[in-house]
Amino acid sequence: MPVEGEDPWIRPLRGAAAPRARVLFFPHAGGSASFYAPFARRFPEGYHVAAVQYPGRQERFGEPFVETVEGLADRVAPSLRRWAAEPVPLVLVGHSMGASVAFESVLRLGRDGSTARCRLVVSGRTAPSAPRETPACDTDQEILDHIAGLGGTDAAVISDPDLMDLFLPVLRNDYRAVTRYRPAPDAVVDTPVLCLTGDRDPRVAPDEAAAWKSHTSAGFRLEILPGEHFFLTDHPDTVVRLVAECADAGGR
Repeated sequence: MPVEGEDPWIRPLRGAAAPRARVLFFPHAGGSASFYAPFARRFPEGYHVAAVQYPGRQERFGEPFVETVEGLADRVAPSLRRWAAEPVPLVLVGHSMGASVAFESVLRLGRDGSTARCRLVVSGRTAPSAPRETPACDTDQEILDHIAGLGGTDAAVISDPDLMDLFLPVLRNDYRAVTRYRPAPDAVVDTPVLCLTGDRDPRVAPDEAAAWKSHTSAGFRLEILPGEHFFLTDHPDTVVRLVAECADAGGR
């Protein structure tokens, strides 16, 4: 469980006494904050790095799941407002489902006029205006087959019945949330957007990634990296460099 007084939604990964920028990662379906610890260690000095911790996993095990993408954004947005008000960049970085949660979170911050120093990095996700049907995984085996095909999950975890007893409820919830998510196809954020995608991602075609350009009224940059859906784990140094460049660039 979180330490008393700490925000349960935010897991610190790398501190900075006087940060030049803050970076906040949003995990993919079935993912947790610790996935981003190896990335946090690669940032230069001065970057404060943290990750969102969704309920129902790791130290929040036993807490009720949030069942929709929009609900996750509603719950995490209040935790972001204090950082968004600081005079340093706040970069929201989401991969796959996390990209949708980060996008919805920025939309909510925008309603308060709190995005002047925000940036958005979306990874491994089609643009809202280029929807692709998420496969309806009605059985546990279909879910396991799907995540095995995407990579990113250790095969030893998938084949361990005890671990899967803990992991499957998280996956069921997150897959339902992704399947139900219906973003507004004309939604636009007023923050710079960096889109990262893998050149062999079976879930995101290059044009579906490039379509994120229509969802920002500020700057846009597309970076295509070698790899499949979890290309970012093959290129952590490149991902960190691109996120840091996004933080440092005005982009407006």
